[in-house]
Amino acid sequence: MDFSFDEEQQLWHDTVHSFMENEVGREYTRKHDEAREFPRELYQKVAENGWLGLLLPEAVGGLAADPVMYAIFCEAMAKYSLDTAACLMTPMFTATNIATHGTAEQKKQYLEPFLRGDTKFAISISEPNSGSDAASLQTKAVLDSDEWVINGNKTWCSGAHHPNTVIALMARTGEEKHKGISMILVPNDTHGLTIRKLDTIVRRSLGTTELFFDNVRVPKENLLGEVNQGWSYLSEHLEWERLGLAASYVGNARTALNDTIAYTKDRKQFGRSLSSFQVLKHRMAHNECEVEAARLLVYSAAARIARGKRALKEVSMAKVIAAETAVNVSFNGMQALGGYAQVPEYDMERYFREAKHGMVGGGTNEIQHSIIAKEMGL
Repeated sequence: MDFSFDEEQQLWHDTVHSFMENEVGREYTRKHDEAREFPRELYQKVAENGWLGLLLPEAVGGLAADPVMYAIFCEAMAKYSLDTAACLMTPMFTATNIATHGTAEQKKQYLEPFLRGDTKFAISISEPNSGSDAASLQTKAVLDSDEWVINGNKTWCSGAHHPNTVIALMARTGEEKHKGISMILVPNDTHGLTIRKLDTIVRRSLGTTELFFDNVRVPKENLLGEVNQGWSYLSEHLEWERLGLAASYVGNARTALNDTIAYTKDRKQFGRSLSSFQVLKHRMAHNECEVEAARLLVYSAAARIARGKRALKEVSMAKVIAAETAVNVSFNGMQALGGYAQVPEYDMERYFREAKHGMVGGGTNEIQHSIIAKEMGL
């Protein structure tokens, strides 16, 4: 079996990695992380290149890329920061819901400005009392004549505070746990919506928020698809979301390992380079095994989706292993760099912070194990 990219995939790989190295780079990434600023210049460049439409069908102006091409993109975008990749991936996979289930009017209203980089998307699922058990959400939307009236409290909604952002809100519109949830589009400047940005150790550039809905009213036309079908719509994009996350963890882990190797080769102690000490050499060798294994899982899952196969187990496996790999690599990098790992100029502390979040965001590793077990018939 040939695991190498074909000519088109390799060209795409080289293009997006060159973009990250030459038009983004470490200093730009570090600056936005430290300042807790959204990378607007990067986002606009990606929009101008047409890459925001990577997952969208050609009929709405997208590129209709296959999962392998998407994984290559996510791996590259996370080269220097998982948060940088999230700034792009979150609105991209949220937009697929509108492309798939939106009306012609909704596609025109939301997707056209999104592809230009003028509109962003956020997706709101979690609540203070429903995290991993997301379908237990209690935020309610009640139809009053020609408007939805929304009341409730949401949390961990990444990117919801940025100007011109539309929130794909998961709200309870029926009594059944899973079949009583709808997806409603709520512009973030709607009256009655209060957004509080959270001061987290990660998501510094994208930012994550808590939302308060106090009799928020939006037109009934803001319902996406059918009433009480929101959970099924959400489930449809989870393969894309988890594939992208796993690919991004691999991309960042590769950079973290490369940085560790470069540092240990250059740093001298006791008259020789750190890389010559067996304890560090073996750690890095094992990390190399982990990164390559995680990468193969990612592209195996991507290839399976591209063939039209169900890949819920495969993307969960990729996410678990890739997240654990990112943590292991960055942890060993922190140890190898010693005191220098603590300062932003060496980037390792950012890799470490963001890697740990990977074991929680987008579905915890524990939830992924439950999904894998269920798919195994357990």
